[in-house]
Amino acid sequence: MNQTSSRRDSSFDRFLLGARACFPVAISIGAYGLVWGVLARGAGLTLLEVSLMSGLVFAGSAQFVALDLWTSVPSALPVGPLILAALIVNLRYLLLSATLRPLYPAKGGMGRGILSMYFVTDENWAMTVAAMARGEGSVAFLVGGGVLAWIAWMGTNLIGYGLGSTIDDPSRWGLDFAFTATFLALLLGMWKGRGDLLPWLVAALAAILTSRLVEGSWHILGGGMAGSLVGAIMEGRRHVRQS
Repeated sequence: MNQTSSRRDSSFDRFLLGARACFPVAISIGAYGLVWGVLARGAGLTLLEVSLMSGLVFAGSAQFVALDLWTSVPSALPVGPLILAALIVNLRYLLLSATLRPLYPAKGGMGRGILSMYFVTDENWAMTVAAMARGEGSVAFLVGGGVLAWIAWMGTNLIGYGLGSTIDDPSRWGLDFAFTATFLALLLGMWKGRGDLLPWLVAALAAILTSRLVEGSWHILGGGMAGSLVGAIMEGRRHVRQS
């Protein structure tokens, strides 16, 4: 009984640790969550639609893309393009979730894995990967940050929707830069040294090149795959030299 209680306490402690680690970025999530709520009201979404999309989809970039395609007339809603756009934008989660595989047991735990993947965002993924590098990463840490991100996103979406009539131009308040600022902060937080420079440069160049050649959000996946490939090759060579 004591061992079971101890494990639960330990998991809860890691959950809180993940939430605390993600608190600074949750503020930024709230900022562009506010923007999305304002834009969603302007696009004609109802409060119920905003609540369902934010609560179930929980993917900021895909939701911003959805607003560009949204129409208030149900019969004219482009369901196919909406699904395809969300799929393309969120393909990067194939890469993100793959890096989290070491957190899960080799056998079993499929249900827990699927549930926790719902709470994966770019922000708590970055914090969890950084924690894994320090030997502190865990599923509870990941979920703790994800739950906080969900609360920040859902709450500010609803607030933004309510304020939609008073904030007609989010850029006047600097809220349009919150999304970019968040990812710049995450990027700097993941910098480990000059060894990261080449993969990052390759990822950036691949993303820029892909964006000029292919329409849509394929540049996100292209940059991520190119940078990951270079990073994997460099890591493999490093292990060979050390052995």
